Amino acid sequence: MALQVGVTIDRSSPVPLYHQLAEQLRSAIDDGRLQPGDPFENEIALAERLDLSRPTVRRAIQELVGQGLLLRRRGLGTTVANRKVHRRAGLTSLYEDLDRAAGKPGTVVLGHEMVRDERIAAELDLPADTDLLAIVRLRSAAGQPLAILRNWLPPRSADLTREQLESQGLYALLRGRGVRAVVAHQEIGARTPTAFERRHLDLKASEPVLTMTRSAFDAAGVAVEYGDHCYRARDYTVEVTIDER
Repeated sequence: MALQVGVTIDRSSPVPLYHQLAEQLRSAIDDGRLQPGDPFENEIALAERLDLSRPTVRRAIQELVGQGLLLRRRGLGTTVANRKVHRRAGLTSLYEDLDRAAGKPGTVVLGHEMVRDERIAAELDLPADTDLLAIVRLRSAAGQPLAILRNWLPPRSADLTREQLESQGLYALLRGRGVRAVVAHQEIGARTPTAFERRHLDLKASEPVLTMTRSAFDAAGVAVEYGDHCYRARDYTVEVTIDER
């Protein structure tokens, strides 16, 4: 029997009704009220219960299907899909995203050293001979490997320790030192993993990884960090909301 999720629709709001419904259903999946494999209330019943039109409900459900949160199968109805990490594009860390979603984040530091790298320094608008702290971390969710995170930090953050990096998210550590990223250039892509990534992420040779690079700066335009991350594609998606300005 499908679990009924409490939904409140504000008909006076400028937010479209289908989007209000989709957002509240997404929250129920994110916070665990709806679990992977749970049968999902059918379109007709949901429309009648909330006094919404079937096209409105259908559009909300289709939005969640498109995001990989719901799965529609002929003859079996709609169920909650196996959980992925759904990360919204923004200036947050993966650790914080997992923590908010009760994803039980874990971190193992695989590398921690001072380096000089002309390319990375250029990405951060720093002199080519700047000493940078290079860190490599393996991030897990609920005990399962999820991402390899490579980051380069300018001298003001070079005293971060392995122990600190394994206990907190990078951006939380930086904020605790008064360093806050407010603007970043970010690129998202995909590629085949390296042997190192396959080993640590438990991937088959044919499985792709999603990638993200980010150059982040504070309000004064001073470098905060450069990141080059890769994620298991089967367990990770990035959400981007686009609106007209």
